[in-house]
This record gives sequence, structure tokens and C-alpha cells, in this order.
Amino acid sequence: MPIFTPGRRWQPPYLPFKKEPLGRRMLAATERLIKGPLFGCRMCGNCLLQETAFICPMECPKGARNGPCGGSTEEFCYVDNTRPCIWYKIYDRSFKMGREEMLLEVLPPLDWDKTGTETWGDVIHQVKKVGTGKVVKGMMTRDAATRTVTWDAVFRPVRQPEWWEGDAEYHAPAYDEPVSELERRLKAGEFVVTSEVAPPMSTATGALIRNTKHIKPYVAAVNFTDCPSATPRMSSLACSKIAIENGAEPVLQIAARDRTRTGLQAEVIGASAMGIRNILCLSGDNARMGPGPVGRSDIIDVDSVQMLWILRRMRDEGKYLDGRSIKFPPKYFLGAAAAPYASEPKFQAIREHKKVNAGAQFFQTNLVYDPDGMEIWLNELAKRNILDKVYILIGITPLKTLKMAQYMHYEVPGVSIPEKLMKRMEAAGKDGEAEEGFQIALELIEAVRGKQGVNGIHMMAVGWESIVPRLITEAGLLPPDFVPPEGAEAPVKVKVS
Repeated sequence: MPIFTPGRRWQPPYLPFKKEPLGRRMLAATERLIKGPLFGCRMCGNCLLQETAFICPMECPKGARNGPCGGSTEEFCYVDNTRPCIWYKIYDRSFKMGREEMLLEVLPPLDWDKTGTETWGDVIHQVKKVGTGKVVKGMMTRDAATRTVTWDAVFRPVRQPEWWEGDAEYHAPAYDEPVSELERRLKAGEFVVTSEVAPPMSTATGALIRNTKHIKPYVAAVNFTDCPSATPRMSSLACSKIAIENGAEPVLQIAARDRTRTGLQAEVIGASAMGIRNILCLSGDNARMGPGPVGRSDIIDVDSVQMLWILRRMRDEGKYLDGRSIKFPPKYFLGAAAAPYASEPKFQAIREHKKVNAGAQFFQTNLVYDPDGMEIWLNELAKRNILDKVYILIGITPLKTLKMAQYMHYEVPGVSIPEKLMKRMEAAGKDGEAEEGFQIALELIEAVRGKQGVNGIHMMAVGWESIVPRLITEAGLLPPDFVPPEGAEAPVKVKVS
């Protein structure tokens, strides 16, 4: 077991793509012999140890280099419960060392031309470039600020190549006028509702179109999930196009799990050309959650933070990742997922802060069943002064059955249902559990409305789309310009006190 990376099992290092010169091979072998026992180094070719409290993030089965996924817990990794969540360990040590703000820097994806090769050669090259004497003098001084500047002069170019140039700063959108109806409503100060529609598992689109038309008058935009639980369905891109054809505004969900950096950039260019103006960037459920045989779960080309960084720069700077100019850049409103209960609120707040810096303009959260716990998370976001930089839509799912509640609580990462709600569902019995779940959802909406930083609700009906109009109506959340669907009676607006 490596000395400085806790709870880690030995994993094989990456192999180089091509044969390196003898000198570099010898240097790589030396680096592997030293950093392997110390840190469990996998020779990624772009070492981030100094930014991650000297714990190697390449332990993460999802390959996340910018923070934990929404399933992180103190106890174990949700992909592999025989090991701890390595990012929880990184956060914990960073806070103890007073290095937590270093976690805000947006770190690059791997350059696969460098995997399996050494990093020390790059460090030596940068020392020579800065000046060996200057580096030695700067590191030997008693002045902490000078040491920091010297250290960064050597290591920042190593970890931040010219094609990436990530930082820890907030980057405001480079446009003023809203690009989507969802963004317009949020900017206007409306309390907004969005809702998911599950994509079909075949080529049949009848139910998809019916559900979309059914909820369209009640919401600002409709989300289409991207293969949840790593189970193949009709693509979110196809569903979004169908939604536009039927008069609904879509939110295109893109899971990092299934995207290379090339495919990601191509997809958003195409989506923008189709008129899709809202994009939600997700890590995606790990392949192990899907039906077998299980696909590769140890190589993910980009994580959700890197996705945001790439897409923001494409839109605002008009550049592909490789530096090529985009003559007509895409237009979209960028969103990300947030998980209030995945781990400690102060850890989650850094994760969300980093996403905002990278480009997230709105959050749709994981399911909320504990408003008090959510408020602790919101308070941590407020401490980081980011509530005025991002719109937050709280995830609400009406519980249709007790079995559904139990599955959510025990099987879905980042979701926790209080015992009192479980007991209410159980006491309702088979005949009353659906209505009890509906009433719980109403109470949750009332509880989260009006809390600082909450700008709306994100409905996740999980196959129960038919209940969405009633829930929105009885919660008093009908949009100001509501027009009832053709042939339907206008629902009574019931205000929430």
C-alpha cells in the first residue's frame, strides 16, 4: 500500500503509447520506482499531487481529476465499495493542511501522448527555463510569498499546458442577452420549474411526444436524461430535437461517461445548430450500475468540470480545445448537477464553486428530501459568495411507492430519505402510498421555496410524468403566462403560504 495515498490498492501504471528515448525511459523507470510506493503513482504524465494534498486522484474509478462525483461518501466509493472515495480523502486532508483553496484550480484532462511517461523531465526543463539559480534562491528564502511564486513558476506550466490554461477564477459569460427561454425566465426573477421526461428504450416516440406535450405548458424547459444507470436509451440529443419540433424547450443532458473530448465538441456544435440552447453537464452513472456485461469504468476522457471548461471556452472565446477558431461559435446556457448530501457540505461547496468557476450558470440538484440538510449546503455556498453567480433548481421526486423510496435511499448515490418519511410511506399502505408521496412532494416544495439561493424546482418524476401538472398546480407554481393544454380545463392556482 502506498505511504501517502491512504486506503489505496496497488493499480498498474499506464504504459507509454510509443517508445521513448533511452534517457526518458530511465527517468520514467526511476520516477515509477519512487512515486509508486509513495503515492501509488500510475504515471499519468501530468502529475497533480501538489494540488490534491499529495494524494493521487487517479485512484478514482471514474478518472475524475477535478473533484468527486455525486456519489462520494466518507465510507466508500460507490463504484467499488471495497475502497474509500479517494476524493473524500483528498478533501479531508486538504482542509486539515489548509490547502483547500488549491482544489479550485480547473485541472486538465490527460494528454494520452504523455501517459506512461515521466513528469520529472518536464519539471527539470521548466527549472532550466526559469533559471536554476533563481529557483534555488526563491525556494530557500524565508519569504513565503516568494517561495509560492517560485514554486508556481516551475509547476504551473507543467500541470497547465498551453492548450488548457486552467485557473481558479470565476469567468462570467461573455454575452448579456439570454440565449434560451429558461435563462430569460431565471434572469427575470421568476421561480422556475423544469421537469424530466424519460427517453424511450426503443425507436418508438409516441410516449415521448405525449409526455413532452403533457408537461410543456407547466414548465420552462424539459430535461431528457442521458442513459441513466448506464442503460442505453434514445439519446438526449434526439429527444431534444423532437421536443423542439413539438414546441417545447429542451435541456440537453450530456454524460462525461460516454464522451471523448472530440465527440463532446462535435455534439454541442450540432446541438447548437439544431436550436438546442440549454446544456447540462454530468459525470454520468458509472458503467457498473448498468446491465452486464460491464464496460470499462477506469478510463473517462473528460470529467464534468472539464466539460464545462471546454464548452464555456467554445462559446465565449470561440475556440476548440486544440486552439482552432470557431467562425460561428455555439450558443447555450450551461448547467451542471449538484449533490447537497453526497459528502460533507463544506466539501460539496468547493465542488460546486469549482463548477461555477468552470462555467456552470445553473444547477439542477440531486433529489432533496431533507430541507434542513439542504440549507446547511446552501449556507456553505453562501460563504463562498457564489449564490449570485449561479441559479439553483432543487430536485424533487414524488415517491410513488414505498419500494421506490427504499430503492432511492439505499441504491441511488447521493440520495438520503429521512426515516420519518419512510414511516409515512409505510403507514399509508398500498392503496395510499402514491397520494402520500404526492403530499410529501408538496411539503418539500413549500419547505425549499424562499430559501436563500433557490431559484426554482427541477421535477424528476421517474416515469410518473402524468403527476407533474397536478403537482405544479397544487404547489402554486404555474408560470405567469400559463395556457392550459388544448382540451384540458385550466387548473386552479393554489398558492403556497
